[in-house]
Amino acid sequence: MNILHKIFAIKVHTRRPPSNLSGMSKTYVGSRLRQLRRERDLRQASLAATLGLSASYVNQIEHDVRPLTVPVLLRITEVFGVDATFFSRDDDSRLLAEIQDVIQDKELCPSPVELQELSELVYNHPTVARTLVDVHRRYRNVRDKLSLATDTRRTSESAAALSMPHDEVRDFFYARQNYLDGLDHHAEALADDLGVSGFGIRDTEQALANRLREEHGVEIELTAQMDGTLHRFDRESGKFTLASRLSEGQRAFRMAAELGLLEAQEQISALVADEPFTSDASRSLAQRGLASYFAAATLMPYAMMHSEAERAGYDVEYLCQVFGVGYETVASRLSTLQRDNLRGVPFTFVRVDRAGNMSKRQSATGVHFSNNGGTCPLWNVYETFTRPGVISRQLAQMPDGRNYLWISRAVQHHQGRYGDTNKLFAIGLGCEARHADRTVYAEGLDLTNLHAATPIGPGCRTCARENCSQRAFPPINEAINIDIHRSAVAPY
Repeated sequence: MNILHKIFAIKVHTRRPPSNLSGMSKTYVGSRLRQLRRERDLRQASLAATLGLSASYVNQIEHDVRPLTVPVLLRITEVFGVDATFFSRDDDSRLLAEIQDVIQDKELCPSPVELQELSELVYNHPTVARTLVDVHRRYRNVRDKLSLATDTRRTSESAAALSMPHDEVRDFFYARQNYLDGLDHHAEALADDLGVSGFGIRDTEQALANRLREEHGVEIELTAQMDGTLHRFDRESGKFTLASRLSEGQRAFRMAAELGLLEAQEQISALVADEPFTSDASRSLAQRGLASYFAAATLMPYAMMHSEAERAGYDVEYLCQVFGVGYETVASRLSTLQRDNLRGVPFTFVRVDRAGNMSKRQSATGVHFSNNGGTCPLWNVYETFTRPGVISRQLAQMPDGRNYLWISRAVQHHQGRYGDTNKLFAIGLGCEARHADRTVYAEGLDLTNLHAATPIGPGCRTCARENCSQRAFPPINEAINIDIHRSAVAPY
């Protein structure tokens, strides 16, 4: 019942009660219930029969005439397998941040819109809000492509860059909150067939090799002569070549990815076909990304990963030992634990380089980083480059008042030879402070102390914080007023 008390304490949609009922608050969830019913393709009468309620009662809930009660909420979560937080306004935080990003684009919306209006739009009309976000994303891509295409300084060889496949694929996973239910279940079934278990990466690698060899006629070979290539698979000849310098977990991951392209190709192709990618490069990259998702879900099957993560307090380094794979792979998998009725901590996963480029961004939370300009320099993910291999923690607060716990660690990918340029990335995992006590990383932190939280933002272009000493650019949605006879911490 604790989570239910939390839900109702949030007061998802509170209307002012009549004077004779002052002191009472009622929670109205009509739009959410309609959304849930439509997703399940149910009529009101069918929904009412399923819940054991009268059709008129359900109709009144859907039209915000009657509030949601605890018994009804319990019945809904039991029948439909949704988390109780489905009806919480806090669950809209990510979509609200995204719609704010749209409104702050002055080319589309020159006049400011009150946060309350946006909040009502997101809560009462989430489908419309998501459509606006999607339209803006496509508009932004087209705008950027046009800008590149009309830049006379660019050569014809750079035309391939116009498709921006990495951005399209990143948005593809982001829009699905980095969880693909059908593909995840398929991988979990495969893991069961292979006998995947904790601390058994050697056995898993061998089982994968046997599966490829016996079921698909694949010949596996290890070699040191790969010239920087880590693996190569020729479908026509059936020859699968792996670099000998790869670890057991790395070899297993690549075999699982190729096995996914063999045994889950129909699912993968359908997912790619449903997305309006603009180029063959985007479609190919999406297939590779889905194959990597399948591989991670095979080596770290959902139920086992969720159980181990909950038991270990989401200790990333310990989970690396359990499953025999690297830090980045485990951290990325933790951000996918969003299955109905078995949700993990909703994490945001990011990978950035020293220059601030965000090459990976997957989120199941409300934290949102702007597409206009860079990210926030006060964010601890950049500090980890000075101490590779060491996990740092940060209690941070976004401009909307939400607190987040961030953990970050720099990981280095060695190229294998002296003198080679190694790859160095910072891996960040963040969750709202209200979930942080489920992790080992909250130990010793006062999650309720707002003064201890570092104020960060989505990026200077869209950050509303005034007088920030690290501000590099003025916010794009505010007029610049500069007094030449006055100085402050920030120039804008």
